[in-house]
Amino acid sequence: MFENALTIRNVSYGKKITLKAFVSTFLIALAVALPQVVHMALGQPGGVKWLPMYLPVLIGGCLMGVKLGSVIGVLSPLVSFFITSAMGNPMPMAARLPFMMLELAVFAMVSGLFTKKISENGTWAFAAVILAQICGRGIFLGAAALTESFTPFTAKMIWGQIQTGFTGLALQAVLAPVIIIVTRKLLIKEDQND
Repeated sequence: MFENALTIRNVSYGKKITLKAFVSTFLIALAVALPQVVHMALGQPGGVKWLPMYLPVLIGGCLMGVKLGSVIGVLSPLVSFFITSAMGNPMPMAARLPFMMLELAVFAMVSGLFTKKISENGTWAFAAVILAQICGRGIFLGAAALTESFTPFTAKMIWGQIQTGFTGLALQAVLAPVIIIVTRKLLIKEDQND
């Protein structure tokens, strides 16, 4: 169902362009822009509390599946780092970048495992998002614990950040599934009209 609804043809160039590629690019751009907006409005603590980059990645995993979701998860912090580094204020910091790439890849992979179920019943998005959040944050905590002897992160520090981010996770546990359910309904409607 998603495959049919997410495929379009670019007649002027005679090349097939998938809406999936467009949506994936849009979600990466959103994952770069949202943290900038939150950090401008609320400062760095706002980013730790609201976790704005996570929302587009969760949506991407649920809608795009494991493969494209993983691309979104890995590229979002990487693209953000390169763009913001060029502006003189890297986000995330270089030391945090590999951790975020791993964490967001796990977010996308776990939520992407539910794509087929979500295409059949949108309420599966709630389980997908919550499980992805638990696994992603868990992998970040585990990676920090394994590398704390040679990185600036300790398991205690990351656990404190996870606790601070519960507000953002709770909001996203509701907001992401609602966005996914609405998007699913729009795709089904569009697919039926074709």
